[in-house]
Amino acid sequence: MKVKPKIVGNVIKSVNPYGCRQAVLNQINYVKSKGKYAGPKKVLILGGSSSYGLATRITTAFGSGADTINVAYERGPKSPEQLGSAGWYNSIFFKQFAEQAGLIAQNFIGDAYSDTMKQRVIEYIKNEFGGKIDLLVYSLAAPKRNDPRSEKVWRSVLKPIDQSMTGENIDLEHERLFTETIAPATPEEIQGTAKVMGGEDWEWWIQALKEAHVLADDFKTVLYSYIGPQMTYPFYHEGTLGVAKTQAERSAERINQELKPLQGRALVCVSTVVTTKASVVIPIMPKYMIALYKVMTDEATHETPIMHKDRVYREMIYGKHPIYDPKGRLRADHYELRPSTQAKTAALYQQINADNFKSPMTGYAQFRKEFLNTAGFAVDGLENDEFEFSDLLNLKP
Repeated sequence: MKVKPKIVGNVIKSVNPYGCRQAVLNQINYVKSKGKYAGPKKVLILGGSSSYGLATRITTAFGSGADTINVAYERGPKSPEQLGSAGWYNSIFFKQFAEQAGLIAQNFIGDAYSDTMKQRVIEYIKNEFGGKIDLLVYSLAAPKRNDPRSEKVWRSVLKPIDQSMTGENIDLEHERLFTETIAPATPEEIQGTAKVMGGEDWEWWIQALKEAHVLADDFKTVLYSYIGPQMTYPFYHEGTLGVAKTQAERSAERINQELKPLQGRALVCVSTVVTTKASVVIPIMPKYMIALYKVMTDEATHETPIMHKDRVYREMIYGKHPIYDPKGRLRADHYELRPSTQAKTAALYQQINADNFKSPMTGYAQFRKEFLNTAGFAVDGLENDEFEFSDLLNLKP
């Protein structure tokens, strides 16, 4: 059988399993082309099945020779009409490639927010993973979180605060530019977004791992964040997601106190914007992205998730060129926020309209291709994307 992209709004509802395999292989080959670096050796990634999390897993494994654990909530195939999620196949094929290279690659499929999952992972580290980890990466992005301590279900929203926001967005299903207005978040929605996308669960993971004595000396932990330029502040940095990321920065401060006995460190890594399942549904963000992509491509600084995270770990976290701001955040977004880059992006943004947004004057073609890549479609190097459904059932994470 063969699958075509099924796009609803800005979400791909279908998946090309062997396109996912090729996409993982392409990322591995990119890291290999850069050579080895001295980085972590035992890595736990929360949310390591796609985008930044998967890219982190690939660069630490194939760049630094790390054994890796991934915890992610993904869906497997149920029928020819329900083939599961891209992250399911990313995790499976990464494991295959890693094991072929002689590396340990363990996948835990389930709720990373749960205490049960924390204990399962801890037992695995103790009994089958060498006893300690030297890096934990927190890369979870979810619409909701089941809080095991209050038994409350928290939900996240992508909304401005205090006032409505009106702007132009891109509908990827119908390939049209349209104007939308986003109502401000309620206090409950602000709190819920902070609970889901903030740092509370990150803290709980560190506490559980420390109490279990499975953190190595000089242990590092990284949480991914985004700030962006001032033009995106109303619907991101000053919106509900911005509140959540600010809360995560306070969590980093507390975690750093926890890690002092180990001489460990917690970092908030402010990343560049890339095309992910999450970023394409942020209100108004896609129009900014197609302007930015054009400018950064022309400047030879545009990055995909693997290009960005390989640079972050190779050159910054385990390299000699970290960039920190006064708040101690690692600023891996310095290409995106160059004043000259932002000036060109802002000028182009103003020129983009419903008639020209798909033209070569913008980065729309690159943006759409990367969007399709997230589900295994339009992947470079894929020669055969036909498969038997029965073969998918034999793939195990």
